[in-house]
Amino acid sequence: MFGIVRPCAHRLSDGLRAEWKAHLCGLCLALRADHGQFARVATNYDGLIVSVLTEAQSERAPGSRRTAGPCPLRAMRTAPVAGGEGPRLAAAVSLVLASAKIRDHVADRDGLLARRPMAAAARRLALGWDRAGARTGRELGLDTAVLVDAVDRQSGIEALAGVGTPLLTVTEPTETATAAAFAHTAVLAGKPGNVAPLAEAGRLFGRLAHLLDAVEDREADAASGAWNPLTATGTSLAEARRLADDALHGIRLALRDAEFVDDTLLHVLLAHELRQSVDRAFGTATCSHQGYGGGAPHRGAPHQAPHPGGPHQAPGQGPYGPSNPYGGQPGGPQGPGHPGGYGGSGGYGGSGGGMPPGFGGPGGGEPSRPTPRGFLAGCAAFTWLFCTCRICCAKEYEGPWSRKKREGCCRDCDCGPGGCDCCCPCDGC
Repeated sequence: MFGIVRPCAHRLSDGLRAEWKAHLCGLCLALRADHGQFARVATNYDGLIVSVLTEAQSERAPGSRRTAGPCPLRAMRTAPVAGGEGPRLAAAVSLVLASAKIRDHVADRDGLLARRPMAAAARRLALGWDRAGARTGRELGLDTAVLVDAVDRQSGIEALAGVGTPLLTVTEPTETATAAAFAHTAVLAGKPGNVAPLAEAGRLFGRLAHLLDAVEDREADAASGAWNPLTATGTSLAEARRLADDALHGIRLALRDAEFVDDTLLHVLLAHELRQSVDRAFGTATCSHQGYGGGAPHRGAPHQAPHPGGPHQAPGQGPYGPSNPYGGQPGGPQGPGHPGGYGGSGGYGGSGGGMPPGFGGPGGGEPSRPTPRGFLAGCAAFTWLFCTCRICCAKEYEGPWSRKKREGCCRDCDCGPGGCDCCCPCDGC
């Protein structure tokens, strides 16, 4: 499974973990119901945030949960899954952006897609997914042309970028796409006052997604000669870390201005887990099992010192200040207008990678990797990894498309020799 927001069970209560799985399964089943079985390969961890955002702004309707039938990924168990407009919107957005990723592979002539017949088949698949996503989007009031146009502009922007090009110029297409998706959740929930702050949160989320993707792919791109925004624009890792911390802080500030009915799960995903994602990408992640009170690390996990330019948590305070859970510390950057901007990588449609798929995986400094698989070979590898639960349960596995070494969900947990029960929907496999 792909995505940067991959929560550990030690940072989720049993109830929140069940809610997270309900949205993940809801996204997968919405893709199947609206677009067919094969569309389920577009399921990703980050796409479910759209579903969570929609539900967090709405009163829980009686029919918002249904019991899904047995699934191999749940060890053939039934489970409650999220339904309604939120998962359908998440499915439409995920499908359109996945089609952009296919076009990106075709443009780069990756693997089997260097052959004309395979490239033509992939283009037809991408076109079909564009149309399917647009159809569902229209039913929900979202014009997916905004998303398609944003990701289509990425390759042209990358072709013109070089040393001295602002990273905000490179990340703008993905910022636009994620801002539109986040903002439309407020429309579905009937909260027009939330459109502006959620658009801001989505824009910063897109920047952060680009940035983490660039950091994770930096060594591999250098070895293969592929385009990477950090290398192309001359951005150092230290500057990339500062920009990531600024983006985290900006998301908290934007969410503080929105009105939610129940934002407990949303707060964990977009406040706590994004910080873990940044630490994981930069090689500083530990599963310290801290609660909302910001107490001492659990089981002797090492203390993480605050990074320069990032928010600082004072002793005895909550992780984001004593009052509002999204409130940052004074003097932090105030969103996208902060000098210096934010940066990132190829994103949803860019040649540097993007989403979906493609976050997750260890940070830089890895040895050279095998040649990436083509689109169809990667789909076959993904299907095998998905159905055998290796994506969830394995300590390490080979990425289906990139062939990079990736980490299972339990990789960074200080859980001792007995292991842990981290976010794996296939207990007992």
